[in-house]
Amino acid sequence: MPSEMPQPSFVLVRPQMGENIGAAARAMWNFGLDRMRIVDPRDGWPNQRAVALASGAGRLLDEAGVHDTVAEALDDCTFVFATTARGRGMTKPVYSPEAAMELARQKIAAGEKVAVMFGPERSGLENEDVARANAIITVPVNPEFFSLNLAQCVLLTAYEFRRQSVEIEGERVEMAGSDWASTIEVEKLAEHYEERLDQAGFFFPPEKAEGMKVNLRNLWSRMRLTRSDTQMLHGIMRQMVRWKDRGNGE
Repeated sequence: MPSEMPQPSFVLVRPQMGENIGAAARAMWNFGLDRMRIVDPRDGWPNQRAVALASGAGRLLDEAGVHDTVAEALDDCTFVFATTARGRGMTKPVYSPEAAMELARQKIAAGEKVAVMFGPERSGLENEDVARANAIITVPVNPEFFSLNLAQCVLLTAYEFRRQSVEIEGERVEMAGSDWASTIEVEKLAEHYEERLDQAGFFFPPEKAEGMKVNLRNLWSRMRLTRSDTQMLHGIMRQMVRWKDRGNGE
């Protein structure tokens, strides 16, 4: 069964290779999208090469709607985007993938049915296909090499919809079983190193000693240390001192 996530339908118009249909299905499912419609596939349907390339996303192919014409594939949609890298001489709003998928999210939330059309691999959508769309999506690609593979374009658009529709962390840190070191733990580490380095004569000459100590403290504050880090650094210094004392004893 299709997932419950509100989403647009991705309409593959006259795709030429089963492999690209399968790769497009895989790209969609990477981002939780599973509403695929296929218009007049060149090599017929079903297609075993599509199944092979879909990998774990074969369900999308089983549930995909297969249509003879673009008009049939879009008959229940209230807003349609056409993906194209070429100017078409038509008066239509042109969106980046990011802005288009934000608009799609808003329209779907308001109860509309949205579709995104993707053209065949060799030539893209025909003008009569684009004429059926309410808006155009254009990817800011290299103008000297603007041809995108079908699955690449599907993946890029699916990613942008996912990014607009779910909470995504811009950055996170895997703590690997430890917690961040507290200020007092970092302070004790700084004191330990300052004390031992002072005993070793590191802060020399005397007139530069205070500045060197400030720089060392600043070094610790710039480093985001975990408790495991501070324990390891304490251990390193203790072992170095033991090694020095053992060497002196010999």
